Amino acid sequence: MEIVDIQKIIRPHLVDIQTYEAMEAPETLAKKSGIPESEIIKLNGNENPYGGSQKALDAVAKTPLHIYPDPNQTNMRVALSDYTGMPSENIVVGSGADELIDLIFRLFISEGDKILDCEPTFGMYSFCARVAGGEITLVQRDEQFDIDVPSVLNRIDDKTKVIFVTSPNNPTGNIATESQVIDLLSSGLLVVVDEAYYEFSGQTVQYLVSQNENLIVLRTMSKWAGLAGLRVGYGIMHGKLAKYFMDVKPPYNVNIAAEAALIASLEDVDYLLSNVEKIIEERARMFDQINNLPGVKAWPSHGNYLMCEFEKNEAQRVYVELAAKGIFVRNFNSPRLRDCFRIAIGTASDTDKLIEAMKIIV
Repeated sequence: MEIVDIQKIIRPHLVDIQTYEAMEAPETLAKKSGIPESEIIKLNGNENPYGGSQKALDAVAKTPLHIYPDPNQTNMRVALSDYTGMPSENIVVGSGADELIDLIFRLFISEGDKILDCEPTFGMYSFCARVAGGEITLVQRDEQFDIDVPSVLNRIDDKTKVIFVTSPNNPTGNIATESQVIDLLSSGLLVVVDEAYYEFSGQTVQYLVSQNENLIVLRTMSKWAGLAGLRVGYGIMHGKLAKYFMDVKPPYNVNIAAEAALIASLEDVDYLLSNVEKIIEERARMFDQINNLPGVKAWPSHGNYLMCEFEKNEAQRVYVELAAKGIFVRNFNSPRLRDCFRIAIGTASDTDKLIEAMKIIV
């Protein structure tokens, strides 16, 4: 029997696709650095240092794992409606916000269609575009990393379908204003506002969805609720659009453990938001301490992270030397961020160890 060359039947544009550059697991970091996993300070994933709610852990422990989850997401959508103040028919839940991004491409992007992406920003939009066979129009943010709305609107052509906006932006931490979003909505294209870090900023455009069928607001339970490992997020959108999402999603897309954890977390909001407040306070302290170091600037942030900018060619050296001490942050390869890295906000102890190390390194 002749050996099949599998590449001949893979979609041509996927044969040489570049893998998404995801974070390495703690055990991998430990093995590479030679530092015990228990001693590693992991500040590269924007994870919640306080973890999830005990109510969520208890709910998962009691969940009948042999039963399929509800394909209609009824209880999750009701719980999220109570939390957000938006009608349940305007909400769709995904296996992480990443799945919802993927569903956007299933619904809107055919091969050759274009998205508009405002870089530097979260890399998942461009990655999903490449997977879908779409094209990416990149519009640079301005010197303060703000969206250049006129430039975005000027780059639209008849193949452009979707504009992606992250607010707060990852990794720069700044907000897209409501007026900017309204200007983008006037284009008639789908506008996706990724509010993964909403709880750390308190600013949202969710209420615009009732009057704008072309707006999707994405959220996640990973950051504020500490459920990153369970992969659960949600989208807020016009009811007409939500129906299409429910039609094309896999029937049991959110696993039953994630469903239980989401519902239980939303019964413990006060506790979770108290942890958010701790992170915001620690963000302010870290911001001040980093900006007291020579040769480095921390940019103001509305997320649970800070972007730090160094003198030319210094960021990679500092990144490597921090890693050698068991402190892992997020570096970047893009030209605009080559002299930057992003630090997630951890505990006060994490900040103290980070600053102590940076005082030696910089």
